[in-house]
Amino acid sequence: MTHFSNTLRMLAFVCLIQGANTYAETNWTTDFLDPFDTFNHAHWQDQLLWVNDEDQCYVREGAHGTREVSGGTLKLRVVDLGASTICHNWDKHGNQHPPTQYVSGRIASKNRKEFTQGRWTARLRVVGSGQQGMFPAWWLLGALNDEPPREQPDETVCWPLQGSGEIDIFEHHYAGGAGHYAMRNIESKGYCDGGDWQAKMGVASTNFDAFHEYSVEWSEDGQDLIFRLDGETVYVGRGGGAKITEPMFAILNFAKIAKGPMTQPRWEMEVDWVKHESRMGR
Repeated sequence: MTHFSNTLRMLAFVCLIQGANTYAETNWTTDFLDPFDTFNHAHWQDQLLWVNDEDQCYVREGAHGTREVSGGTLKLRVVDLGASTICHNWDKHGNQHPPTQYVSGRIASKNRKEFTQGRWTARLRVVGSGQQGMFPAWWLLGALNDEPPREQPDETVCWPLQGSGEIDIFEHHYAGGAGHYAMRNIESKGYCDGGDWQAKMGVASTNFDAFHEYSVEWSEDGQDLIFRLDGETVYVGRGGGAKITEPMFAILNFAKIAKGPMTQPRWEMEVDWVKHESRMGR
């Protein structure tokens, strides 16, 4: 059993580093930085919707302690209310989320801070990862995405078509175990809701109890997506950069992806800062 487990780990490591060339560091300029000294509504807004058959309900303005900025960090939480309550989240087909006792926070920089290519980075941690149902994420969506909030007339493109592409920088699904996360760009199949989650995916592990920097950047020629952990390349999505050329906005959220009780009253993802950088001269 131990030999088999070690073999699987080695195969996973080989898959992870395939194509992960050493990319030369270039000069960058910071065009957006949020150190979370306060919650800045010019940077972020709440995003309420029902996706992925998530068990929790997203709420506004940090209700029930689901979003807090204190001590120089942002905290996004899933909170167990102990009793079901009405949920004002709807899916794209107009179906309302059923009553639930779990609530959480989700924020997006949509129509606030959107950028084309460059590099996005967040420094964050998730203490006590791997618990049943945990699904925190740090990710990007194309600015023409048609999901709420819709504030501009051109926000009409369904996921994951051009204009509504998706890049996951840090996605922790509890089934992978503590400290495990995935990174990817979703391959579009050319129709609404037609996304391939596996074709351009890498996996890695680290100590989630400590802060780490999770980033994605477009290669200098714009062809590839380079995913880094604390500045070190952990996965390269070959050709992914060329397929996602639209401006993108950032999302931070903590979802509960499985039914059943939580093992503690709340889960928390703590974010130290978020920034976007562009290559100098671009």
